[in-house]
Amino acid sequence: MRLLIIGGMHGQIGAASKMAMARGAKVAHVPDVLAALNALRAGQGADLVMIDVGLDIKGFIASLQAERFSATVVACGVGTDAEAAVNAIRAGAKEYVPLPPEPDLIAAVLEAVTEEAKTLLYADPLMKNVVKLADQVADSNASILVTGESGTGKEVLANYVHSKSRRADRPFISLNCAAIPENLLESELFGHEKGAFTGAVARRIGKFEEANGGTLLLDEISEMHPRLQAKLLRAIQEREIDRVGGTKPVKVDIRIIATSNRDLTAEVANGNFREDLFFRLNVININVPALRDRKGDIPLLADYFAKKYAEVNGVPYRSISEGALEALRRHRWPGNVRELENAIHRAVLLAVGDDIGADAIVLPESTASVAAGGAAGSSATALAQAGRATTNLVGRTVADVERDLIIDTLKHCLGNRTHAANILGISIRTLRNKLKQYTDEGTPVPEPGTGGGGGVGIGSGGAMASAVAGL
Repeated sequence: MRLLIIGGMHGQIGAASKMAMARGAKVAHVPDVLAALNALRAGQGADLVMIDVGLDIKGFIASLQAERFSATVVACGVGTDAEAAVNAIRAGAKEYVPLPPEPDLIAAVLEAVTEEAKTLLYADPLMKNVVKLADQVADSNASILVTGESGTGKEVLANYVHSKSRRADRPFISLNCAAIPENLLESELFGHEKGAFTGAVARRIGKFEEANGGTLLLDEISEMHPRLQAKLLRAIQEREIDRVGGTKPVKVDIRIIATSNRDLTAEVANGNFREDLFFRLNVININVPALRDRKGDIPLLADYFAKKYAEVNGVPYRSISEGALEALRRHRWPGNVRELENAIHRAVLLAVGDDIGADAIVLPESTASVAAGGAAGSSATALAQAGRATTNLVGRTVADVERDLIIDTLKHCLGNRTHAANILGISIRTLRNKLKQYTDEGTPVPEPGTGGGGGVGIGSGGAMASAVAGL
């Protein structure tokens, strides 16, 4: 856990720093926003930033977004100044922490950032075999390719492998290759020198250098453009990289883990992925099975999410009834663990009584009747419903139907682009292009986390809790 504190170390911020270090965080301190940005550009890295409420929080967060730094920002200030807290949140901070700090609150802040990435829950024998293989290869330096459908927990497994490796005390750096435009991905990977291109206001260390000594996760590597694949292959083979605009290579010592929700063998055959890079990455292959194939995990995961979202929303924890579990077991889970998480989050909010009953399990219409276990699940009823649905489409253009399908799927996925693309059967790049077109046409597009309670918030009793992140 890397914590960057921005502001004077005198008084209570210094106390917060000591508490964080006592909890195992690696703490760095800088006096102001400019020094913080320079530290991040130099590859220092931060999972959490605590910034003095008196500094320019809005400008700092805008700079983070412009330079594509990913870190949770929490404001802190002396006392419980309501106006300062509101201004900090409006400026973009995830939360406001009053000083002097409380040890439990500091611990909860750290846990909120680190919990999800390190939570690997399993009970099904199929998943136990996966974890056994991960344990067996974790201590090597071999590259690992983690495959599986979107939402199965590939990044969580990658983090688990890192935590079990000899590099566990070194950085674990993740880069989502599908989330960054092609023209910026090279800079994200290898860094750039000042003035290398328009907008390169200072030297920037890339993910390869930031992960030096540790592990670099290349998430959804199948979305990487073939031109960059060649440069990535050289970097992995030679263990050195060239910054954009640089004049000499830089040596790096990293372990590569890549993930993909696509069949890379087929992508190679179709000419979309380099065969030599595939072989270089696929020294060890770990396939994470779909949730429908490891239903023994459903009760454990469902209970975990029920506890988590009860705390997030400040409502009493309710156990999951056997009827609700049966409904969950019958569902096909095309969105895997991520879809299960969303379903339990809804159930926590909808449940009444002493437990979460089957009536609180709201699933997509195509399977809702099956989950309810009623006669509506019969094939005759399903055919009748399909006929009515088709009739309702008559008179509409294909483009209109496609737009509604994409927007409705995105809403169901709480704005998660990767999850929606997987359900729709299209690439994340195609989905982004469609959403840009709809935005240009004036159609509202759900933002990531819509309806899902993303980020970090103060729950009941002042405890800090995190929303959807790792799985």
